[in-house]
Amino acid sequence: MFGCQELDENGFVVDFGALKYIRRWLDEHLDHACVFNRDDPLREVLVAAAPNAWKPHVVENCSAEGIARHLFEEIGVLVEEATRGRVHVVSVRVDEDARNSAFFTP
Repeated sequence: MFGCQELDENGFVVDFGALKYIRRWLDEHLDHACVFNRDDPLREVLVAAAPNAWKPHVVENCSAEGIARHLFEEIGVLVEEATRGRVHVVSVRVDEDARNSAFFTP
């Protein structure tokens, strides 16, 4: 979810068609990635055993809640840079499945 104090010249908080940079970040960092907790004792062993088999992405907490927070922080920076600080991320929702999801809102 996005927020701002003033709408843009088209009356939008954000033009959803202009968010391709978020898709690129997600594809680069998370598409076909294995998400590891930073403190996972097996992370280095697993990656070292088969370095070409993994696309590791390390986060503080790889639960849905932790990933929501991670995305809030990472995507938040991108959005603020792309909009020169006019738009900010208000919250992020991560769905585990059709019945369970986690929201992160600071």
